[in-house]
Amino acid sequence: MLRPFLPPKFPYVPACDVAGEVVEVGPGVKKFKAGDKVVAYLSISNGGGFAEFAVANESLTVARPPEVSAPEGAGLPVAGLTALQALTQAAGLRLNGRGPLKNILITAASGGVGHYAVQLAKLGNTHVTATCGARNINSVKSLGADEVLDYKTPEGSALKSPSGKKYDFVVHCARAFPWSVFEPNLSECGKVIDITPSISTMTTFALKKLTFSKKQLTPLLLTPKGENLEFLVKLVKEGKLKTIIDLKHPLSKAEDAWAKSISGHATGKIIVEP
Repeated sequence: MLRPFLPPKFPYVPACDVAGEVVEVGPGVKKFKAGDKVVAYLSISNGGGFAEFAVANESLTVARPPEVSAPEGAGLPVAGLTALQALTQAAGLRLNGRGPLKNILITAASGGVGHYAVQLAKLGNTHVTATCGARNINSVKSLGADEVLDYKTPEGSALKSPSGKKYDFVVHCARAFPWSVFEPNLSECGKVIDITPSISTMTTFALKKLTFSKKQLTPLLLTPKGENLEFLVKLVKEGKLKTIIDLKHPLSKAEDAWAKSISGHATGKIIVEP
């Protein structure tokens, strides 16, 4: 999807999510010192995560408490922040259990963003329907989903709630679903939040805006914030959020981890360790 834009130049070291120990700080750094355990988001244009050492911006680096392991922390930045932004900013959900009940659909709910989205959504006053492959149904149910659809079944491919609910929001983490599949399943003012927007997404987004449609499709582009990453780490520490790890690969086999990610069939996160 980002091939026209990335990498800006070679050599390029991929990966934006890191957890580790501070070995050195710049002269303007106030919050951290050598020896601190941290989680950080690296800019996608610079990357740098697949390495023994990485350079992170202080504003996008947060402390990692002992209750949060390095692999758990490393899974959080891009996927966790995307899920959080989709639910709290784009959907306006309050993660304190208050507010009116919202019916939410999360597609590809066993993936990186999806498995965080299910857990975060259940911190609000929500009824969550989720889609995933048959092998991951029990896993997604264990994360708190109220209903889980096998996306390969007729009901799953139609995104129909087993209880007949109409969705107030859809956090769309999958591909290959045209607007015509979403529209009949939305409530009167339902909104689809697409985290992997395509040209088709942008066209539909513009069309719905121009025609003042009550039902909307909104593309989401991540705007990472340090306070949001800190919030996610706090939830993991408190046991309210967990990182499901599909596989761990040594840094020497980073290409295997990358290939598994590209396949689109990982359950949760893929971790690369030094």
